This record gives sequence, structure tokens and C-alpha cells, in this order.
Amino acid sequence: MHPLTKTITSAIVGFAVGAGAVSGGLFAYHDLIPPAPGQGTNISTPYAKVATYTPPVLPLGPDTISNVVKRVGNAVVKIVATVPQKTSVSSSPYFNPFFGSLFGNNLPQQTTVQTDIGSGFFFNSQGYLLTNDHVIHGATNIRVYVPGYSKPFTATRVGTDYATDLAVLKISASKPLPTLVLGNSNTSPVGAWDIAIGNPYDLSHTVTVGVISAKGRPLTIGNRNYRNLLQTSAAINPGNSGGPLLNLAGQVIGINTAVSTQGQGIGFAIPTSTVVKILPQLMKYGHVVRPWLGVFIGTDSKTIAKEYGLATGTGVVIVYVEPNSPAAKAGLAQGEVITAVNGTAVTNASSLKTLIDKEPVGAQVSITVNNQGKTMTLKATLGQEPNGPITMPSNAGLGS
Repeated sequence: MHPLTKTITSAIVGFAVGAGAVSGGLFAYHDLIPPAPGQGTNISTPYAKVATYTPPVLPLGPDTISNVVKRVGNAVVKIVATVPQKTSVSSSPYFNPFFGSLFGNNLPQQTTVQTDIGSGFFFNSQGYLLTNDHVIHGATNIRVYVPGYSKPFTATRVGTDYATDLAVLKISASKPLPTLVLGNSNTSPVGAWDIAIGNPYDLSHTVTVGVISAKGRPLTIGNRNYRNLLQTSAAINPGNSGGPLLNLAGQVIGINTAVSTQGQGIGFAIPTSTVVKILPQLMKYGHVVRPWLGVFIGTDSKTIAKEYGLATGTGVVIVYVEPNSPAAKAGLAQGEVITAVNGTAVTNASSLKTLIDKEPVGAQVSITVNNQGKTMTLKATLGQEPNGPITMPSNAGLGS
């Protein structure tokens, strides 16, 4: 695990903020302003404007930030999602614990509604917008508040990807909507100024400014493993999730996603280099097509192999096989060591994933395993990775 994930406890931004915590008088809506011409052209996806150039270095004056916000701010929206939550009736103030035995061990449940507030932005004038999956995950109703419109729109899901925490929504408006251009996060250097626009704590259209303080940050939050995040010093808070992180040309270079709970000025955003790869699949399929084997492996294969007396000098040890997964159907079992895929040696977790990711869903692969000194090759047909959390039971694993 990367040292950052050991020392920083991070919280996903966009958790529930009471919809009524701030009065409606704080909603500041303005006239729709179309995007400035010539900001970008369509190259990576037919659905969004993607910048084909590196923005010029602009002189930083007293009105630079405000001019960027005026030009692009109306493409940023507030998202309010209602998520049903099942709770035990024993937690209700009206539940009498003296009668609990009447229900045995199966206490009745009641459904409550949680309200989550996040942000998003239009990338297509026909009402398509990007946000975080965690902002709308499990929601039964998604409302989008658009500058210039007095009433919220009801949004529909177009596509979601749990792994990268991205989601595409769509609303139907009476006229074309303002859009943002997807810039190139790869050409945005550490130390470059950035601007975050969102709705922290339901404070609509809040603007914060900082710099890109690091790139390529891996981070684990709950069941989500982010591999490549931008780190920013711009203030990010609950409600900012899904909103844009912009460069001084007004181009999106990231989608604000998480914040450190132990330090100030440590926020994280999904870079556009990830977004432009995922977006076409979300639009076409509604999910991302990824090959899946279905095994959990040890973090230090050599140590585990030695501890459990597994005769292998390389490979990764299987600590859990997901039921009904391609691995389970192929006969792979806990305690075996995967040493090769299609004849190519597996040296660590990363190499195993790289070899699997090269294959399409439905491909048959040869998995070479070592089982206590006995080598054998099994055939596995790769499946489609589930679009949701994939977790190993707490009581699973070697020696359990």
C-alpha cells in the first residue's frame, strides 16, 4: 500500500448534507452563458469537447480567476440524490425493547431516506453531465439544479463505473446547455494554479483556488481503490464531489472526489486522462467493459509462500476465490500460487492484473498454478468485472 494511504485517513466527498440545512436564498442562479468559442475540439469522444492544445500561460491578475468563473460557472450544477436506507426498527424511538423478543432474531426493518448533495458539470449541450458515482450510488431520485432555471430537473443514469468513481447523468432541457471543455491533465504540471467549483455543504457555486500539489496519487477509500489522482490544495469539502477542477483556461483537468480529514489543503480529483478513456464506454454501454478473473491475492506473495510452505520462487498466492467467478469455474483454489498467465510469468499483483487486462471479456486464458509443489495449467474464461464493490469476507483468507 502506498504510504499516503497509510498516513492519511480520507473521506469521500459528497456524503449526506441535509438539504434543508441552508435556505433557498443561497442558490445564486445567473443567465446561461455559452462556452467561449475555440476552447476545444472533439477528438477523443463524440460526446464531449476535448482540448487539443496546452493552454497558454496567462498573466495572473486580480480578475483572472473571476473571469474564468464568469465564463464557465453556469455549466456547473448541484446534484441532490435521495438514497433509501434500511434500518432496524429497534433504532426507532417508538420501538419498545421489552417487546423485542416477539420478533425473535429477525427484527423488522424500516426504510428511511438519506439526502446526498454533490456537484457535476455539463460536457454536452444536450443535457449530459459528469459527476462521481458515489454522489448518486443507490439513489432512487436524482435532482439537478441548473443555473438559470427555477426548478430542478430529474436526471436519469446514462452510465456508471464503480471502479473509477465516475457517472454520467442526463437531463432534458428546453434549450442547449452550457458545457465545459475537457483539458489535458497530463500537461498540467505540479504547481499550476487550479480552480474548484462546487456546492460544499449546500453552499451553491462556491469557488476555491489552489495549485496542483501532486500527481499520480493512489488512494483507498472503503472498497474503492483509486490508482491515479491529482492532489490539489484548493479547498474541497463534502458537496464538492463531482464538480470540476479547472485550469486557468477554464478547461476541466479533474473531477473533485475526495478530501483528507487529517490535514488542510489536501484534496483529490480524478484526472481527465482517466475520464476521456472511460466516458465513451459509459455513453455506449452504460458501464466499463473490463475482464475479470475473480481472485484475491496476498500483498507479499514471497512472504506468504514461505509462511505456508508453498514451493514457489515467484507468483502470487490466492487467498480467496470469488464464488461463481471465472476463477472458481476454472477450478482455482485458495492457497494455490499463480505463476504464469498464457505462459508469461507473474511476479506480483500488478503483473497479474496487467496480463488479465490485456485480454477481452470472454477470452480463454491459461493459468499456471503451483499447488504445494505440483504444477498444473487450468483454462479460465474471463468474465465481465462486476460494476460495484468487490470484497473478500472478513473470515476468508489463508489460515482462516
